Amino acid sequence: MKAGTAVDWREGLDAGDLSSEVLVRASLERMEALDPALHAILATDAPLSLDLARQADRRLQAGERSPVLGLPIVLKDNLNWTGLPMTCGSRILKGYTAPYDATVVQRLLRAGAVPVAKANMDEFAMGSSGEYSAFGAARNPWDTSRVPGGSSSGSIVSVAAGYAPLALGSDTGGSVRLPASFCNVTALRPTYGVLSRYGLAAMASSMDQVGPVAVSAADLALALSVMAGLDPLDSTSLPLPAAERLVPLRPARLQGLRIGLPVEYFGEGLNPAVRVLLDSAIDLLRDQGATVREVSLPHTRYAIDTYYLLCTSEVSSNLSRFDGVRYGARVSTDCLPDMIAETRDAGLGDEVKRRILLGAFCLSKGSYDAFYLKAMKARTLIAQDFLRVFKDVDVLATPVSPSIAFPFGAHTQDPLAMYLADVYTVPTALAGLPCLSMPAGFTAGMPAGIQLIGPAFSDVSLLETAHAFQSLTRHHLETPPLSA
Repeated sequence: MKAGTAVDWREGLDAGDLSSEVLVRASLERMEALDPALHAILATDAPLSLDLARQADRRLQAGERSPVLGLPIVLKDNLNWTGLPMTCGSRILKGYTAPYDATVVQRLLRAGAVPVAKANMDEFAMGSSGEYSAFGAARNPWDTSRVPGGSSSGSIVSVAAGYAPLALGSDTGGSVRLPASFCNVTALRPTYGVLSRYGLAAMASSMDQVGPVAVSAADLALALSVMAGLDPLDSTSLPLPAAERLVPLRPARLQGLRIGLPVEYFGEGLNPAVRVLLDSAIDLLRDQGATVREVSLPHTRYAIDTYYLLCTSEVSSNLSRFDGVRYGARVSTDCLPDMIAETRDAGLGDEVKRRILLGAFCLSKGSYDAFYLKAMKARTLIAQDFLRVFKDVDVLATPVSPSIAFPFGAHTQDPLAMYLADVYTVPTALAGLPCLSMPAGFTAGMPAGIQLIGPAFSDVSLLETAHAFQSLTRHHLETPPLSA
């Protein structure tokens, strides 16, 4: 069965024209046919998925309706799904099986969604390209010689390749938005706290967010409507305002919409061909009655430095739990300190080690004030920039990435160049704001996205604006030419 949007499949299921079991079988068959080339999937449990699909069909036949009932979904492999392996893309979690469901997974299951696979990812979500999985890189379905983006590489590729209409990734500094731009799908980073982080393996806790992935904004709204809300197991969780407008999602009125273009995002380093696509997208919004003006976010120039100082500091703390003592792989020695050191050395990849060491240095005596504390102050200034501009505009429109997807190996020997791929996505993560990436068109046969950024808790309005844009375009409906 050819892949479709979640909204299309939702209508077919509710009308009785489709069955969840048929859709899930088609998902599993498509993965089996295509994934040897794309390597987006790390684990499946076909009997379990098919059993869940049959349960969903019985609920549908009984007249039950839910935004995600019967829909296949792929889960990033840093989210707990009971009984399945969770590796976080790392050798150090070899043999670990999730003993419980992440809150977002539990809510999807209760609403009748059918998980069909665990998706490949950069190790412990550390990477912008998808090249840092311990189990081999996922491939961009538009050109398998190019990276899919990271760290939610497998989740993004799964939607782009039509394995499932929905997927969950996670976004710390751009990990669903960047690959969405590279692979021509739509992905949301919600306001910090709107989606529970319980059951999501922590990388940088003050920035991590679960990020839904789909073909369109209307599809994202289906998943968000089920997952959002307070969770007593996550003290940072918050309610989502206007959640009742998610299903069915209506396009925003573009007439009078105030759009800001941050001058810092459109300067040196932005690929001219990507700029042309962005200009065309912005012109389309202007033609529909939106007003467009330049704005300034002056502290953006400090965002990359600030993000990597804070992120690596939190990484060094959060990853101390992966030591071979309680779960996962272990290198056996007679001495406990040696066992921990050798387990971490054998089980963790170079990029993870690099970030742990950088973070430990930032938090060390003599460096804390010079680096970590100064980065926290810069983070406040970056957040204040956004608060100021949102007094005058409703939404910001920016690039997602400076370029289209780059070839494998182009930046692996230059960590700084790799980190700069996130230059347009990390400021919002530092500020905790909602933002999404959606397709803006193609250049040289490869997709590029546009990023929409809204003030805190404007998630629903942001999706409505994206839906209005996608109602006028067909970029998001273009699919890669794949064959088994």
